[in-house]
Amino acid sequence: MGRQAFQHGRRWSATDAPGFGFGFGFGGRNVRPVVILDCFTVEPSGLGVPPYLSAYVRAAWSALRRARPEAEVRYLTVDDVRWCLAGGRPAVEPPRSDPLTYSTTTNRENAIQLLRDAEIVVVVAGDAVPSVHLHAVNGSLREIARALACVRGRRLLLGPLAAYAVAAPAEYAGLFDALHTHTVTSGDLLLGSSSPAEYGRIRRDRDSFNGLIEQMPWRPIAELELYRGCTRRTFCSFCNEPAKSPLVAFREVDDVVAEVEQLYAAGVRNFRLGQQTCFFSYRNRDEEAIRALLGGVRERCPDLEVLHIDNADPLAVASPVGRRIAKLVAEYGTEGNCAPMGIESFDPAVIERNALTCTPEILMRAVEHINEAGAARGPGGLPMLLPGLNLIYGLPGETHRTHAANLQGLAAILDADLLCHRTNVRLARAFPGTPLADLGELGPLPSAEHFATWKADIDHTWDQPMKERVYPTGLRLAGLHSYFIDQDGTWWRRLGSYSIQVVERGSAVPRGATADLAVTGHAPRVIYGERRAPAA
Repeated sequence: MGRQAFQHGRRWSATDAPGFGFGFGFGGRNVRPVVILDCFTVEPSGLGVPPYLSAYVRAAWSALRRARPEAEVRYLTVDDVRWCLAGGRPAVEPPRSDPLTYSTTTNRENAIQLLRDAEIVVVVAGDAVPSVHLHAVNGSLREIARALACVRGRRLLLGPLAAYAVAAPAEYAGLFDALHTHTVTSGDLLLGSSSPAEYGRIRRDRDSFNGLIEQMPWRPIAELELYRGCTRRTFCSFCNEPAKSPLVAFREVDDVVAEVEQLYAAGVRNFRLGQQTCFFSYRNRDEEAIRALLGGVRERCPDLEVLHIDNADPLAVASPVGRRIAKLVAEYGTEGNCAPMGIESFDPAVIERNALTCTPEILMRAVEHINEAGAARGPGGLPMLLPGLNLIYGLPGETHRTHAANLQGLAAILDADLLCHRTNVRLARAFPGTPLADLGELGPLPSAEHFATWKADIDHTWDQPMKERVYPTGLRLAGLHSYFIDQDGTWWRRLGSYSIQVVERGSAVPRGATADLAVTGHAPRVIYGERRAPAA
């Protein structure tokens, strides 16, 4: 598909962009800014909703700085645009928090003017999986189009939304001048790209993140990518990673550690090694490479606050080397860490139909390995490392027996007295380029009618009992910070991977206060607590 389909009513040529190839305003007096507009991203292997700082945003920052060295690179969020378009007012009355304008930047008041003045605007956007967040609403296509109506410069799209634009060009016609489906570099910035750039090219663009971090009023968690693709021989039907990169490409340990060091120098103290299908499979389950990676991060970042992982293939975790890697993660990581594993379904028919490969027996061994390594609690009251579980409904082969099998499988973990950090239950989404999308429209499956009921079953028979086990009444959780206020009260958490949320009912504590809370009650998705030390 040609890039002309996304241009503003006529074809562009390279000479249409002022200073193309050498940076706008080289030697001139009127250097226009370049802008990153973050509308947030969510993928199975990466989270880009603040406070998470995605690899997409950092790649755009580095590419723009390299391609336009004399221009200011400004970082905006969709929340900045909403704030300006609403006349500088939140959508809810204080002291309640407004999820539509929660993550505004230091550029909030000038967001629309920056879009108008910008030579280039890189929009980062797209959900590869369904996502709902307490404190954030990802930018919709309608909101993106409204923001782009202010833009007179070049309009580029980066992230999962670009894959949808490639799949449905008519729906996106006229919005963008170029699409980047996976990565962006200074060399292909204005041209677009449909395959990931080599890690060496991305590394050559990267120098400093100082100016980027300074524009974020929050404490970011940097999402780090270790590799692309999936190390499994057979790919799951719904996963977008093989569509992103059909071949596995690993980053070198020193490349990852160097990026962490650059982020640390810019003030980042929270890191998650999460932008890949399985942390345990880094460099094909190379125990010594993983030790060098974790040890290198700890050595270069002595005052880090969070070092967590994301995504773990239960087949890798259940192996003998997986057991040893789990101990490394617990040793080098910080408490509250989570290794989410995709059993996806306990139903043998669904497992076979979707090439899931993990059986309930393999999952049980993986859960045991992580509990053995990380169930001990750290000084703040949280276990060092626990498993997380991912369940998906709406996959081919599903019947009413699927839900019964899931309940039975979860009950077996409870009966074994094991601990689990969190469980994610969602409906399948057919992302462009996946085998599931190639199947087309599936016939009606039971979850289309029963998903809400089935999810409630899991909430009350599994999630809440597990919360009571992991966070017993009276447990003191130290160093929490207030981050959201709604009709239920103040929400507290620690930064981290799927951090537990503690609701202090009936209170309205200003955002950013810190306190210790004691657990007083439980719900399927949250726990309740009371302050045991004054908020500061």
